[in-house]
Amino acid sequence: MSLTTAYDSKELVAGCIRQDRLCQERLYKQYKDAMYTLCKRLLNDDELAADALQEGFIEVFRSIATFREEATLGAWIKTIVLRRALKINSRYAMYEELKPNRDDRKIDWDSSLTGALLAKAIAALPAGCRQVFVLIEVEGYSHRETAALIGISEGTSKSQLFHAKKLLRDYLKPITN
Repeated sequence: MSLTTAYDSKELVAGCIRQDRLCQERLYKQYKDAMYTLCKRLLNDDELAADALQEGFIEVFRSIATFREEATLGAWIKTIVLRRALKINSRYAMYEELKPNRDDRKIDWDSSLTGALLAKAIAALPAGCRQVFVLIEVEGYSHRETAALIGISEGTSKSQLFHAKKLLRDYLKPITN
């Protein structure tokens, strides 16, 4: 079968369990862009996002036989890749040099707010705020789920989201007035 042949989730999973390279490639191509975007939003670094994506898909292929169809295949993959990205973030966070307070960073806004500018504002958030904001406001996780994924309390999740929204309002004020 060619890569352009339509596969459903059950066929992809069965093929990946058999270690069929064509099915693995198809699964990867079907989900890589969305998963990379998630990693990039969380990690705010192209190389770390690529590492998280690679490590996540290695885990997907190692664990594919455990997929029980309790959620969609995409949701299952997303959970694995998300956890890998958070692990990478915690691994590299301890080595990150002290940087200037991001609250003091200025964003050069164009004449109107666009999706690209909003993405730029989200990327300018401190790592903790950005992760909570992306998980809750972009990905739709609850505070409880976010807290469990990141390893923080629900109260911290709520505080980080409040702070993220305040910072975004401050960043966006020049463009929204």
